Amino acid sequence: MNEASGPSAAARRPALSVVVPGDLDTRTGGYGYDRRIVAGLRALGWQVEVVRLGESFPFPTPEARASAGRCLASIPDGRLVLADGLAFGALPDEAARHARRLAIVALVHHPLASENGLDPAAAAALEASERRALAAARAVIVTSRATARSLDRYGVAADRIHVVEPGTDPAPIARGSESGTSLLCVATLTPRKGYELLVRAVAAIRDTPWRLRCAGSLDRDAATVARVRELVSAYGIGDRVTLLGDLDASQLAVEYDRADLFVLPTLHEGYGMAVGEALARGLPVVSTATGAIAELVASDPASGRTQAGIVVPPGDAAAFADALARVVADRGLRARLAAGARSVRDRLPTWDAAAANMAQALDSRRG
Repeated sequence: MNEASGPSAAARRPALSVVVPGDLDTRTGGYGYDRRIVAGLRALGWQVEVVRLGESFPFPTPEARASAGRCLASIPDGRLVLADGLAFGALPDEAARHARRLAIVALVHHPLASENGLDPAAAAALEASERRALAAARAVIVTSRATARSLDRYGVAADRIHVVEPGTDPAPIARGSESGTSLLCVATLTPRKGYELLVRAVAAIRDTPWRLRCAGSLDRDAATVARVRELVSAYGIGDRVTLLGDLDASQLAVEYDRADLFVLPTLHEGYGMAVGEALARGLPVVSTATGAIAELVASDPASGRTQAGIVVPPGDAAAFADALARVVADRGLRARLAAGARSVRDRLPTWDAAAANMAQALDSRRG
C-alpha cells in the first residue's frame, strides 16, 4: 500500500470541528460562507466535522444553551474548533470552560451587537457577551478588514485576527431587460438590509420605468416584512415591486441574468457577498460603504463614486435616493458603470483562495 494514501496519511490530515447554529443550508451570506469553507477545507484534505447547535442563537433558549454545552464537551481534547460567531458570541461561559482543552478559533462575520433593530439593552448584553467569548478564543477570523477594525472595541489584539475574505463564483454576464431599468436586491428582509429605505428611494423616482425584484427570505423578521409591504402599498407601487422570497441557486441565477442594476441599501455588512455576485455578472451597483463593498467596486472614498457603481454612507437615505435616481435616469451612466463592473470581474477573490487562506490561518493556531 502506498503510504501517502494509507491510514497513516489519513491520520496526518488536519482535524477540525466547525460549530454552527441551526441549519448549515440556510440561505444567508454567513451560512453560505461557512458551507463553502467547509467544502474547500475538505477538498484540501482536512477532516471536517460539522457540529450543529440549536436555532435560537444569538438569543439561545435554556435548552439550546445546555445542548451547546454538551456538544462542546463531546469534542475531543486538543481538537481545533472553528466556531461561528452567531453562536460563539452568545456562549462566553462555555467558551471559557473549554478554552484550555480545545483550540478554539472564532469566526466573526460581524459583531452581534451591530445587528440593526436591537433595543439598547439587548445590544449592550450581546456586546458584553461577545467580548467575554472572544477573550477565550485562541484567534479570531473575520471576513473583511472593516470587521477586523471593528473588533478593536472588543479588546481583540490585531495579532490574534486573521482576515479570510469570501470568494465569488465565476458567472456569465447578465443579459438584462428590454427596459434597461430592472433593479435587483438580494438580501434577507431584516432591519439591517435597509429595505424600507429602498422602497422610499424607488417611490421617489416613480416617473421612470423601473421594476424592482427583491430576493431574500420573508420568514426571518415578520415585522420588517409587514412594514415593507405597508410602504409599498402606501406609495402605490405594488405593481412594480416584487418580493420573491427565498430562492435557490438556479432561481437566483435567473434573477441576476434579467437584472440591469444591483441595489443594496444595507446598513451594515461583514463583507457584502451579494455585491460580489452581482459584479461577477457585470452588473453595476448602487450600495453603501460598509464591509468590503467600497473595495469590491473600486471606490473613491472621498467622493463615493466608483468604477463599477456608486456607494454612499450607510443610512443616508437622501444620498442613496439621489444615486439611484441618477443611475436609473441616465442610460449612459449605467453603461459606463456596467463596463466598470465587467472590468472588476477578473479580480474578484475566489473560493479556492478563501479555503487556502482559511487553512493557513487555522494551521497557525493548531497545537
